Amino acid sequence: MTLRLFDTDTRTMRDFAPLVPGRASVYLCGATVQGAPHIGHVRSGVAFDVLRRWLLAHDYDVWFIRNVTDIEDKILTKAAEAGRPWWEWAATYERAFDNAYETLGVLPPSVQPRATGHITQMIDMMQRLIERGHAYASEGNVYFDVLSYPEYGSLSGHRLDDVHQGESAGEGKRDPRDFTMWKAAKPGEPTWPSPWGPGRPGWHLECSAMAEFYLGPEFDIHCGGMDLVFPHHENEIAQSKAAGDGFARYWLHNGWVTMGGEKMSKSLGNVLSVPNVLKQVRAVELRFYLGSAHYRSKLEYSDKALHDAAQSYQRIEAFVYRTVDRAGEIPVGKWTDGFAAAIDDDLAVPKALAEIHHVVHEGNKALEAGALDSARGLAGQVRAMLGILGVDPLDPHWFTPRDSSAALGALDVLVRAELDRRQQARADKDWASADAARDRLQAAGIEVTDTQNGPEWALGAAQSSAPDAPQPGKAK
Repeated sequence: MTLRLFDTDTRTMRDFAPLVPGRASVYLCGATVQGAPHIGHVRSGVAFDVLRRWLLAHDYDVWFIRNVTDIEDKILTKAAEAGRPWWEWAATYERAFDNAYETLGVLPPSVQPRATGHITQMIDMMQRLIERGHAYASEGNVYFDVLSYPEYGSLSGHRLDDVHQGESAGEGKRDPRDFTMWKAAKPGEPTWPSPWGPGRPGWHLECSAMAEFYLGPEFDIHCGGMDLVFPHHENEIAQSKAAGDGFARYWLHNGWVTMGGEKMSKSLGNVLSVPNVLKQVRAVELRFYLGSAHYRSKLEYSDKALHDAAQSYQRIEAFVYRTVDRAGEIPVGKWTDGFAAAIDDDLAVPKALAEIHHVVHEGNKALEAGALDSARGLAGQVRAMLGILGVDPLDPHWFTPRDSSAALGALDVLVRAELDRRQQARADKDWASADAARDRLQAAGIEVTDTQNGPEWALGAAQSSAPDAPQPGKAK
């Protein structure tokens, strides 16, 4: 295995060499649980689940930490607007995020720490920073002194003259570019005791303290969305390294999900919640869609793109089920060299999918020729590759009951017979018969796509019975 990853910090492709041989330590910035998750939120979970599965498949002992930010300005504001306790609001949407991750087949983290459970570690880190001259207390607040850390801006490329932390000037700040690590108590807000008076932690401090507590002062990979590069991850690096930690050795960032070229966000009003999208496609198809683009690229959402991805997955799934029905049980095989090369190349999923489609094409040809042993072996390869992407249709998380898979296999035989009649009619220039065959398939909810390898079919988008996200104070 020669895994190469694009490191945001160095802006280069680097061979992955773990700090501890045989172990991979990964920290993923998780949810700020202020509201229901939309598909932009969960893309990072899907993207870096592929990384985790690839490491596990190569026998790494993966320590995977995904935090929950359960105390933050937006949580307090939204809970207050709704007239709910902040802790109930945070717990409600933490469950909603957990449900979304589980529904999409994202492996649970090794541990999922909450910020409010690590105040002691945060206070310890602030004390170390004050002692080292990198932080200062003022009027119950604690600020990080940005000018005391000469490497500030290295991750994001920000120049000090251009730095804006996106927070209020703050009482007692020496420099507006300094950022807040501890916020002095305000009326009506939750507080914890500290050497500087009661207050609550700042957002950036939380991840530094939790990463150090669970993975040590230095670890392998830090992941998150590209919107976190500045100021969040830049500030994490500054406070952790200024405190004496080596911190993350590789930085990976996934691209946004966009609509109309703009980042999906609540403020733009273009949010697509996970439960709502699951009314259009199955969970496995949504995962396939979210993971189909390269993780560093932007994923432009449209209903058409979503349904195209669902149909692409259905064609792969149909081959697997058809092979089960004709050739029997399919053990998980080994991925192809082409697939491994793609994933080793900075998790290049589009190239990996091209390899999967090629193997599916060869497998369908083997089935049509009656070469069942060959088809079974190719289907085993497909299962192995889909397993790395988290969408193996025979995995227990996704497996369709036997009667449904048999029905899909039988339907495939019937549809292909109709497609053969359509192809023959087109070859004979009998356009009326060809159009009639197409119309019969469309009336039955079968969507046909003509490819260079011949016509492919897929069922129309499935409907989901997934419940809407829970609301605070309401039982589900």
